[in-house]
Amino acid sequence: MSSATAAASAAQRPSAGAAALKDAVLTALIALGLFAPIVGLRTDVSPTGGLMLRQRWGDVAILVGLAFAGRLALLAWRAMRDGPKPASAGRAAALRKAGAFVTPVMLVLAVALPFVPGTGRYELDLGILVLTYVMLGWGLNIVVGLAGLLDLGYVAFYAVGAYAYALLATTFGLSFWICLPLAGILAAFWGVLLGFPVLRLRGDYLAIVTLAFGEIIRIVLTNWVSLTNGPNGITSIPRPTFFGLTFSAGGGPGSFADFFGIEPSPTHRVVFLYYLILALALLTNWVSIRLRRQPLGRAWEALREDEIACRALGINVTTTKLTAFALGAMFAGFAGSFFATRQGFISPESFTFIESAIILAIVVLGGMGSQIGIAIAALVMIGGFEVFRDLDEYRMLVFGGAMVLIMVARPRGLVGSRTPTVALGERKTIGAEHVAEGRG
Repeated sequence: MSSATAAASAAQRPSAGAAALKDAVLTALIALGLFAPIVGLRTDVSPTGGLMLRQRWGDVAILVGLAFAGRLALLAWRAMRDGPKPASAGRAAALRKAGAFVTPVMLVLAVALPFVPGTGRYELDLGILVLTYVMLGWGLNIVVGLAGLLDLGYVAFYAVGAYAYALLATTFGLSFWICLPLAGILAAFWGVLLGFPVLRLRGDYLAIVTLAFGEIIRIVLTNWVSLTNGPNGITSIPRPTFFGLTFSAGGGPGSFADFFGIEPSPTHRVVFLYYLILALALLTNWVSIRLRRQPLGRAWEALREDEIACRALGINVTTTKLTAFALGAMFAGFAGSFFATRQGFISPESFTFIESAIILAIVVLGGMGSQIGIAIAALVMIGGFEVFRDLDEYRMLVFGGAMVLIMVARPRGLVGSRTPTVALGERKTIGAEHVAEGRG
């Protein structure tokens, strides 16, 4: 029987290889049809002042070849994946060990980044941008990853926090440290306002309503000129201070450099902002992990798995949804307040739908419910934009292709599994007083 099975498998190999080759050729033809008009032909301004058609068939050939090789590699990987697998318990243990190693390494690198040789203003600004999206991803993870509520208008709370800080600081002269919690509270209030109308909605309907909410906030900010200055935005937003010490490039009394007796430098403010957003992101992570282990976090996860069963268990679904929206919006408000003080200028153009899409993509690609996965996804997505900046028009093509590959290879995200919130340990004997039978 074994020889017959081997002969049958050997007979199937050529047909499987031919099918894979045929599939790759078909993929290459589809890529040729797509890239020929988009990449192969381009209109440029001619030296005489008119338009000329420039042909780039070499680039098309490269892209078609990449599509062909990529499809073959994908089919080969699927064949390997469908082969013998190690035990699921072993894979889970390996993932836990990898997570236990990666998390402290990433934390140490994040803390030590300003002191790494060769780190300049560009690297610090990029680190601030990545950490801002990490914080936003962790905040949205409460709504999408834990509670299972698809929110496409998360940027609205980001905008509320930014405008709340800008208006309070410029109108009433309040400091950043007073406006920061106020911005979070106002964003949480708007999160509750969004939560009430969507209590009975799920799935696509919930996504459409939250998308509309985000657009409503942006349109209001654009048209309420008397309050928000409309499309012109708000300028001269005050910068944060370090216990009352200002960060001035020229130094002077009351400045950070003068108090510590060091040479004034514009980098001091950037380093301070970097550690400020790092502290806010770590606070978001710590609160999320703590809440996940509480009854409220378990109610979120029960709601995500099955709302009907959640109601049958006696869980108050209304309170569970509203708390998820409120807490997620609060952290977005914190991030928006930091964004306003870092930029010194905000306008409605900074809070478009594409921002919500990027944050949601970070949560999905990282693995819904996975804190470390979201951090890695934010680093890959936001940092990837800068790595491929020199590619100009091909940057979005490379970026989109990378996202497709990640979703094909890891459909549950980069870190698709995590340690359960509630796990059964060793079996324990129950006391007789706790059972109806009278025995343990």
